[in-house]
This record gives sequence, structure tokens and C-alpha cells, in this order.
Amino acid sequence: MWLRVLGSAAGGGFPQWNCGCPSCRAVRDGSRPCRPRSQSSVAVSADYRRWFLLNASPDIRTQIEAFPALHPRADRGTPLEAVLLTDAELDHTLGLLLLREGRSVVLHATASVRETLCGGSGVLRTLERYCPVEWRPVVPGTDVPLTGGLSYRAFDVPTTKRARFGRGDEPGRVVGYRLTDERTGRVTVYLPGVQDLAPVRDQLDGCACLLVDGTCWHDDELIRLGLAGKTSHEMGHQPIEGPGGSLEQISSLPIERKIYTHMNNTNPILLEDTPERRAVADRGMEVAMDGLEVEV
Repeated sequence: MWLRVLGSAAGGGFPQWNCGCPSCRAVRDGSRPCRPRSQSSVAVSADYRRWFLLNASPDIRTQIEAFPALHPRADRGTPLEAVLLTDAELDHTLGLLLLREGRSVVLHATASVRETLCGGSGVLRTLERYCPVEWRPVVPGTDVPLTGGLSYRAFDVPTTKRARFGRGDEPGRVVGYRLTDERTGRVTVYLPGVQDLAPVRDQLDGCACLLVDGTCWHDDELIRLGLAGKTSHEMGHQPIEGPGGSLEQISSLPIERKIYTHMNNTNPILLEDTPERRAVADRGMEVAMDGLEVEV
């Protein structure tokens, strides 16, 4: 299977439009080695002809234009088959509205995510005014075949993050995906948002490639910079550093490609000359960038 990282930053992108933190200043003025990044989304295909989006970021139009394999082949035909959502966060779903010119949108989402998009955020109700939307229920633990030789199994990712819309105790608020190439048996896990790796560690067994939450390096990263009053964990993301951090937990796992994605603009691993970036590389892990393509 092929993976194309369309966007690798967390909500707001890198730099974030209203942020003057050291990292955002560096990418704007070129004073440090770093690359701009758009908001996270991934395209996946088993045959390099039919593609599925993992989340639809607000930057989706630019991301599609930057990837020729997603360009229309004739008239308004598109190789984009469907969108698979991990949650109902705006930075993962606002791009759905930019797909409204399509003949239809096939949307894989849990009942909890669909309820939020229909009611609280209103994204799905708005989209349905412009084009037909075909909902495919995502049920964690169920194998789902996709066209082109791909299949997935979603798994629940427990979170105590406050729900902006809907109830906070609903199952399926956040899911990860195990994607399987049915011809080779090779597996990729997409997990861009995880508060605690312990409950989902078994979902990483046997995977050849892992794209995992790299939102913050420090748990109190935004507090240190005076940008927010919540820790990374309170925002639904396990930090990278420290005892019990994701770097310690993941780096020793027998996975061929272990790649951080969904980095917040404050994360020092976005700067290529930092000790934190070197620490990630020294532990055999990678930092995703927009346009990264992986054959699994």
C-alpha cells in the first residue's frame, strides 16, 4: 500500500496564523532549518489508483493539488473514493465542506462522530445541502473491505478530553485505523490523536508502519510558552518526552517505520536543528512532513 502525508501539522498548521512562538517565527523568517506544514490528513491506496482520505483538513484543496495522483482524470471524475474520520475535530472535518463540488461524498465515521457532525458542529448538515453524503458506519473491531485491495479495522481510542459538542462519555469519539493491504497482508496504523498509548498498544502489533500523534514534546508545552492553560494530556494527546512518553513507549517496538505526525506549531521537533529532533532520530523514529510518501 501507499501512504501520502498530505498534511502533518496539528490544528492551525505551521506556522499558525495567530502565533508568534519561537518555532512559528523561525519558519516565517527562515532563521532556523524547518519547513511549513499544513493541517494533518493522509491519503492511502493499495493500487495507487483509488485513494482514501484519512481525515479531511481545512487545507484539503491545496493538499489535493499538490498530489497529482488525486487530480481528476477526466471531466469531474476523481480517484478519491471516500473519507475515513478519526474524530469530529474541526481540523479533521472542515475539509469535507471543500469536497461539496463532488457528485457525492462517501464518509466512514462512528455513530458518535456522525452525531456531532450533524448536530453540534453542523458540518455534515451543511455539506448535505450541497451534495449527497453516504454514511458508512465505523464499528470498532469490525473488518471493512474497501475498493482496490484495501481494508480497515477501526479501534476505540479512549479519551477524557472535554467534548465541545455532544456527550463526553460516548464510545467512538476518537478512533484509530489498522489498514491492511489484502494482497500482501502488510498493515499500517494511523493514530493521529491518542491521550494514553497503554489501552491501544495491542493495536500496534504486527504493523509495518505507524503514523502516530506527535502533538507536543512537553506535557506542559503550551503552558510554558504562555499560550494555553492546559497540558497536552488534558487536550487529548500523549506527550513525546519523559518517562511514559510516546518516544519511550514506541521507539523499541519492532515496527519498520515509526513516524510522528499531527505536530503542534510549538513542538521543537519541527525545528531540524534541535536536541529534541535529534533525540527522535536517535531512537529510530521519523518526523512527517507534507508530501512524504511511504510504500508499505
